[in-house]
Amino acid sequence: MSSYLKNVGMLSSAFILTGIMAGCATYGKCGIGGCADDAKMTANVRELINQQPQLGAPNSIQVQTVDRVVYLNGMVSEGLQSREAESVAVEAPGVTGVVNLIAVTH
Repeated sequence: MSSYLKNVGMLSSAFILTGIMAGCATYGKCGIGGCADDAKMTANVRELINQQPQLGAPNSIQVQTVDRVVYLNGMVSEGLQSREAESVAVEAPGVTGVVNLIAVTH
């Protein structure tokens, strides 16, 4: 049952992110340089997370940025890892907010 709930959580997170990304493209929420800035922020946060060995495998946390808000998604083994990833993302230059959708497996 636990793996079923994890899969449902991951699937719903993917739908949420898909809707957000489509909204940005459809309604042009990106301001002057906004979308380009978002791509750069995503790369910066991804790099910062990859520099944290305690966060597990580099691809266990996905990063998306929409209008300077970073969305973290994935799975980690401990709650501390989820909070650490959020902390790293908050400190990245230009980030105005972080939505932490990371699931904890234990």
